[in-house]
Amino acid sequence: MKKLVALIIVVAVLSSVHPGLAQQQTPLAPCPPMSPEEMRQWAKEQDEKQQELISLEKEMARAQQWNTGTIFRRVYGDDFQGILPTGQVMDKAGWIGGMEKSGIKYSSFVASDIRVRMFQDTAVVTCLWSARGTQGERAFSRQSRVTHVYVYGQQGWKMVSSQETLLPG
Repeated sequence: MKKLVALIIVVAVLSSVHPGLAQQQTPLAPCPPMSPEEMRQWAKEQDEKQQELISLEKEMARAQQWNTGTIFRRVYGDDFQGILPTGQVMDKAGWIGGMEKSGIKYSSFVASDIRVRMFQDTAVVTCLWSARGTQGERAFSRQSRVTHVYVYGQQGWKMVSSQETLLPG
């Protein structure tokens, strides 16, 4: 009985301090359905965002081929974290610095099979990286499956996460 009286006193005090605390919140009204024109506009915007991400993936593959970090400085978010095929986790500066100083000379670096899945202002992009080149005197050819996570904000798309899995062969 004492607990019930204490609870009633607490609710009464809170109600007098802020009357809205004791009232039940009304749920948000459902969004009105989109008109056909609004649907077309929304679909067009989504398609443009997907195409922008596909273009970014291809641009980054070209930059990777030439070991230049300029586009990565622009596209990677400040809190970027990438996971290399070895499992090593790197931040933005570490990843860009490692790429620029790697000593790898690519004869080819291609991003293909690019797939984009959109979730409001977040996108998950998967692709196949195919690379050929030399590191020191040793020639190599490799393929990796890559997953990139992007967030759309005031500065456009920013990559916040990357994970690369080296394929056997």
